[in-house]
Amino acid sequence: MTLPTYFVSHGGGPWPWMKEQTGGAYDRLEASLAALRQAHGDAVRAVLVVTSHWETPGFMLSSGSAPGMIYDYGGFPPHTYRISYPAPGDPALAQRVATLLQAGGHPAGLDPERGFDHGTFSMLYPVYPEASTPVVQLSLRQDLDPQAHIDAGRALAPLRDEGVLILGSGLSFHNLRQFGPAGAAASKAFDGWLQEVMVLPPSARTAALLRWEEAPMARAAHPREEHLLPLMVALGAAEQEPAACVYHEDDFFGSLTVSSFRFGGM
Repeated sequence: MTLPTYFVSHGGGPWPWMKEQTGGAYDRLEASLAALRQAHGDAVRAVLVVTSHWETPGFMLSSGSAPGMIYDYGGFPPHTYRISYPAPGDPALAQRVATLLQAGGHPAGLDPERGFDHGTFSMLYPVYPEASTPVVQLSLRQDLDPQAHIDAGRALAPLRDEGVLILGSGLSFHNLRQFGPAGAAASKAFDGWLQEVMVLPPSARTAALLRWEEAPMARAAHPREEHLLPLMVALGAAEQEPAACVYHEDDFFGSLTVSSFRFGGM
C-alpha cells in the first residue's frame, strides 16, 4: 500500500490536555486527526513528522530510541509541563531517512537527544493516543527555502511504500500577533488561495507554492514561514498526485480560517 502524505494544521500549544479550558474549540481538528488513523490503520508502521518547531542548518532526524519531551510553549497551566507522550523512536528509520536525503543531495544528520516538541506530540495524541507507533522527527532547514523542502519531499517518496506516514506539522495561518479577529481577513485570503492552488495540475501547483509569497496577504498570514514549510515536504513526497482538504474551519478561535491537506491516497 502506498500511503498518502499530509499537511496538518496542528492547533495551538498542548490543546489535547486543555479541554476544560478550550471547550469545543478543537473538536473539528481532533475529529480530522482521528479520521486519519481510521483511514490507514495497520498500514502505518511508523510516522515521520516534519516539524515546524525544529530548525537546523541542514536537515536533522531525531534518532533516539526513547525521545523525551520538549515543552516549547509558555503561559499554559502547570499540568501541561508534565505531559508525557512516550512513543518510541526508530533509530533505523531515522538512518533510512537521512540516507534518502543524502542520496538526493541534501546533507542530513542524526540527533539522538532530540525530544518531541508540541507540534509533534499535540498533533499525534489524537491520532495515536496509546503512543505505541514509532515516531521520527525531521527538522526544517533553517534557510526556509521552499525549493529545498519540496526537493527533500521528493527524496522521501519511497517511504510511502515502506509503511511510513509522512505528516507535515504546521499551521496554514501562523501570525501570533493576529491570532484572533485581527487575523480573520489574512487567514481567509491565504486559505482561499491555498484551496485554489491545491486543485491545480501538479506542475502548476508546485510552481504556485514556490511563489507562495505572491499569494493574497501571504506575509500577513505567515510573517515567518516555518509553519508553512512542512506543507512543501508533504507535497514533494506525493507531487504528482491529487490533493484533498481534510480539515477546514473558518471560525477557529472564533475568527480564523485554517485547513489541513492530504496528498495522494485517493
